[in-house]
Amino acid sequence: MTTKHFLLGTAAALALTLSACGKKPAEDAGKAEVTQPAAAELPEIVVSDAELAGNPFRDDWAAAYGVPPFSQITDAHYLPATKKALLELRAEIDGIVNNPDAPTFDNTIVALDQAGGSLNKVILTFGNITNTDTNDTLSELEAEIYPMLTRETDAISFNPDLFKRVQAVYAERDRLGLDEQDARLLELTNRNFVRNGAALSPDVKADVAKINEELSALTTEFGKNLLLSTKAFKLEITDEAQLAGLPDDFKNAIKVEGENKWILTVDRSVYETFMTQGENRDLRKQMFDGYRLRASSGEYDNGPILIRIAQLRAKRAELMGYTSHAAYQLETRMAKTPQQAEEFLARVLEPGLERAKEERADMQAMIGDDFTLEGQDWWFYAEKVRQAKYAFDGEVLKPYFELGAVRQGAFDVATKLFNISFTPVETEKWNPVVQSFEVKDLETGEHLGLFMTDMYSRDSKRGGAWMSSFRDASNVGENIRPIVSNNLNITPPAKGEPTLMSYDQVETLFHEFGHGLHGLLTKIKYSTFSGLDGPRDYTEFPAQLLEHWAGDPEVLGQYARHYKTGEIIPQDLVDKMNAASNFNQGFKTTEFIAASLLDLRWHMLSSEEAAKITDARAFEQQVLEDYGVLPEIEPRYRSQYFSHIFAGGYSAGYYAYLWSEILDADGFMAFKQTGDIYNPELSAKLKKWVYESGGLREADELYRNFRGSDPTIEPLLENRGFAEDKPSEG
Repeated sequence: MTTKHFLLGTAAALALTLSACGKKPAEDAGKAEVTQPAAAELPEIVVSDAELAGNPFRDDWAAAYGVPPFSQITDAHYLPATKKALLELRAEIDGIVNNPDAPTFDNTIVALDQAGGSLNKVILTFGNITNTDTNDTLSELEAEIYPMLTRETDAISFNPDLFKRVQAVYAERDRLGLDEQDARLLELTNRNFVRNGAALSPDVKADVAKINEELSALTTEFGKNLLLSTKAFKLEITDEAQLAGLPDDFKNAIKVEGENKWILTVDRSVYETFMTQGENRDLRKQMFDGYRLRASSGEYDNGPILIRIAQLRAKRAELMGYTSHAAYQLETRMAKTPQQAEEFLARVLEPGLERAKEERADMQAMIGDDFTLEGQDWWFYAEKVRQAKYAFDGEVLKPYFELGAVRQGAFDVATKLFNISFTPVETEKWNPVVQSFEVKDLETGEHLGLFMTDMYSRDSKRGGAWMSSFRDASNVGENIRPIVSNNLNITPPAKGEPTLMSYDQVETLFHEFGHGLHGLLTKIKYSTFSGLDGPRDYTEFPAQLLEHWAGDPEVLGQYARHYKTGEIIPQDLVDKMNAASNFNQGFKTTEFIAASLLDLRWHMLSSEEAAKITDARAFEQQVLEDYGVLPEIEPRYRSQYFSHIFAGGYSAGYYAYLWSEILDADGFMAFKQTGDIYNPELSAKLKKWVYESGGLREADELYRNFRGSDPTIEPLLENRGFAEDKPSEG
């Protein structure tokens, strides 16, 4: 199973701890200039009425469903809108701190949850646009805006008077008569303050704040370097013979219109197709090196940046009383400790490596004595061996997986599981390819949210696939429903041609849709823990679980139809696909776990150990050798382009995808055991305790309430073909 990812905006946006939305912005004071309330530790912010004139972020958005007015927003609007929103946030926090009334749940805890509404309005839009349609100006704004956000959130976390009010309410928690959601909000608010450093001494707070500000700048720079280095790599092909083995639809998609020229990039979809089917070994080597050596030299070298990030994170953890950044991060996650995460990865890696050695031997046997298998050969010869063993070519599947039909298939699954509908609607959009769907409860007719999709790759869009939000859910005073987006990076088809998908891309679509449902179905009234809230090693579960429906024969029979003839995908083709599903699983398991171990080892460093690192490539090579990773297998991500952990929110958490696979394998088995993949009783529990509950309870309790028991690792091993008597899933 291919592992995917999602990201909620950028690293700095993730650092924004106040996540309220929909709160009406404070009215302008009407003065020529507005400055912040007294907060000596923060730099002065000045923004004039002239700078704010005509700024769309200062208006109530009249567009349908509350969608941002993308056509009216320019790059120049973001900075003044951010400054004004930060001033409003300061005023809101000042109002909480200086409230003459005694601290209460409403005037302190709920007020904190709701603070920052106008700021989120700006930052959620900004973070999404910089991920999907960035440019040089926006990149420069990221470097200015995100450190500002870090300073503000640190000032809130470290405010002693604010923390005293939170503590005062928390001390009375057993006497307040709170309902479950209220009690959870209070618990998480207090916990977040403590974990963010509120109880530290003033000197240590100052040191942590300085580190946080530097980290914000560095993570932004890391992501910028990666995007630019990825965009910079282009192989221009003028001899079509060099593209031997590649399907016509792929060649048409990369062909320069009106010219006898083809452009190869290291966008993941292009890279995988070429590495799997391109017969030219020299070109495969160029593509292989172009992909794995991104951001590793020259002006875009991320090596020194990531070393500094690791050092700062280790130092911050030390200041906060932890042995490492990983120890801090995993304290509230299901794994609990980095050692337990590492042991789990090692347990799955062992059979993965053994299988990979067998796969390597099979490929070398096919190559013979012509040359020794190397990294650039694995994808290509693995496909050759698969075709020889299973008489199966993944390309024959593509005509049955047309994008619109696949998406409708995902919608139909959600309808049957959760009794919800998806209706196409016209809305404002940030790019012409975006499509929007209103989501409703079929029983009540209630509007649940807006679902928006952006499926295609482009130079202005970061790589990968992810779910994000333009507006989070909240139900305090006013019921605000979410605006959720799914982003993929499918290579755009040639003009007039359909968008045909590989099965990996199909799984990715279902995966991100699972994240989307997690955001759309939430019934949590407080934005602090609505939607996708929860530990990283749990929040991938609702997404990965949905992948199981994508390949179920019953579901395939509904959406997998030939785009020309309408013919349902033949059963013999499905049988061949299932028979080959665990082929190359040694490689897939090893490359993923290798990346996960790199992540853990970078973040298990003590401050003293991190200070000694001077060469990122040497460090990661030592890690790979320590675990016996085959030299022919590249980690899913090398450190220099590992944006999940150095520019996103997954530091010390990339293992979460595999950990969540324990849950999704066990969870889908529950449905299979009933004989009905849409079992009404189980679907109701899944909806209530997983997709609707956000972070209402600890993750292990939420899972038990759905499943009725704790998960076991055996279904995961069986699904990967590492256990005997693998049960058939059809």
